[in-house]
Amino acid sequence: MKFCGCGTALVTPFRDGAVDYEAYAALVRRQVEAGVDFLVPLATTGETPTLAPEEKLELLRLTRENCGPLPLLVGCGSNSVPGTLANIRLCEEYADAWLVVVPFYNKPTQEGMFRYYKAVAAGTDKPVFIYNVPGRTGVNMTAETCLRIAREVPGTAGVKEASGKIEQVAAICKDAPEGFAVLSGDDDLTLEMIKLGAVGVISVASNIVPGKVASMVHSAMSGSGMEDAERMDAELQPLYKACFVESNPIPAKAALSMMGLCRPEMRLPLVEASEGTVETMKKCLNEL
Repeated sequence: MKFCGCGTALVTPFRDGAVDYEAYAALVRRQVEAGVDFLVPLATTGETPTLAPEEKLELLRLTRENCGPLPLLVGCGSNSVPGTLANIRLCEEYADAWLVVVPFYNKPTQEGMFRYYKAVAAGTDKPVFIYNVPGRTGVNMTAETCLRIAREVPGTAGVKEASGKIEQVAAICKDAPEGFAVLSGDDDLTLEMIKLGAVGVISVASNIVPGKVASMVHSAMSGSGMEDAERMDAELQPLYKACFVESNPIPAKAALSMMGLCRPEMRLPLVEASEGTVETMKKCLNEL
């Protein structure tokens, strides 16, 4: 399975309103050197709704050029089937698989979600990963719907679960068909989810400390390293929480700026971190 272990949902650095491609390429190389297992460009953390098509393509080209052997799970979801398929056609050259968010704003029913993923999966020959994040989309995909898609829709390979509902994750892990990957979408719940059967994480915090997050995940998944994983997870919990004191990726970019890796600049409607967030993140980095 290509998409297991620690995957990083990459930030998109900006400089004076433009994408900072030089900083981005350096961030990708840093991830590879730190030992993460796969990369996730053009997802929520990348501020993808604010990117133009030509910016997306250049970011993907640079990701592929600098990622070495790591596979790419590319964010392509929209809130319509034609929109998502258009993104797939745009990014086809660079992706190994697709991360497709539950349609946002529309608030689809569970049946609507099922039909949406069936239509998207039929439009590509690459694996599709569901992304369930009700805090962003306004609606939760239930465990029953996720499992129905896993069983009945060819081409669906897994789910990034960011509902924050441990009982829901447990139900998916318990009854998922063989080969259907459950990935944590909540850094602070990753270890607990791995204990339930998840095979890794798509992480925000690994933008900041990729080696530490990867080591924790690898220890947890080794079976014999759970004690080490629990110790590392406890050390990382303040950072996990700090990454979400404001809308992601505002805190993560503040941290990367403190580390000299990119500017804290955002694209509207997101704005730079508040003073309180900066202080919170500074404290976390100092402790780490």
